[in-house]
Amino acid sequence: MQGMRKTLDKSFNLDQLRSFALVVETGSFSSAADRLGLSQPAVSLQIRQLERRLGVRLVERVGKRAQATPAGLELLRHAQNIETAVENAIDALADHASGVAGRVRLGTGATACLHFLPAVLRGLRERFPKIGVVVSTGNTEDQARRVEENSLDLALVTLPVAGRSLAVMPVLDDEFVAIGRHDLAPLKSKVGPGDLAGLPLVLFEPAANTRKLVDRWFAAEGLQPQPVMELGSVEAMKEMVAAGLGYAIVPGMAMEGRGAHPELKASRLNPRTHRSLAIVVRRDKPVSKALRVVLDAIAAAGGPGRR
Repeated sequence: MQGMRKTLDKSFNLDQLRSFALVVETGSFSSAADRLGLSQPAVSLQIRQLERRLGVRLVERVGKRAQATPAGLELLRHAQNIETAVENAIDALADHASGVAGRVRLGTGATACLHFLPAVLRGLRERFPKIGVVVSTGNTEDQARRVEENSLDLALVTLPVAGRSLAVMPVLDDEFVAIGRHDLAPLKSKVGPGDLAGLPLVLFEPAANTRKLVDRWFAAEGLQPQPVMELGSVEAMKEMVAAGLGYAIVPGMAMEGRGAHPELKASRLNPRTHRSLAIVVRRDKPVSKALRVVLDAIAAAGGPGRR
């Protein structure tokens, strides 16, 4: 045991640990390699090197799936704490640097990425050119999980969001609107569930929090929508409606500013309903200067005027 500790102290490699955790998470060396942007042989080599340095077998194949051995499961229990401790140390040191610089990893949904964040990110680049904001998109559940895993520093997501380790800071309310073509039986200025239930509907995919809110709006009137299409992109939904293939309910921000579509008319919902966007971060996340600047910029952009 003492010899193992000496080896670990001298040559423990965080990249190898990250590769190991991803292999176990995905059950595949090739999937882990894709996530890391490496070749499969490179990931396999990292795992072999880690096993040699620790003196134990960490991964075994069960059928076609790669799984952790008992020793691997023990290491996995500590892996997240190790990575979090290193990230926290790096963030803490950043506060001692001159000026505001660093990288911030931000997750969000596609609609907010297209229609809310561009102006925020442009302002950040103009004021703090040394801050790099790396943006990725996905649904609320996935983004919240990545914040908990510390592979994202923060996320801007649609509520509700679950996670005991997460702090949730509401940012803005985004009212839903119904959209249809101007020239194909245009919708009234205000529409209720009964007005839309019998129409061909293009809705968000069922897993999205946004779709769940829309389904709840119909359910309040005892109705259940039967969409002709279920899509993951609000821009794809708008194009389908513009092609005359149905009607849709979308977040209002998707129809504002550059999001306005010349062939589409937006109508308010009656009763009105909205989604709430919030920032989520780990409760124990050290807030570096760069992260604080990004948090403040998003909160300011989603101020009272956007609610």
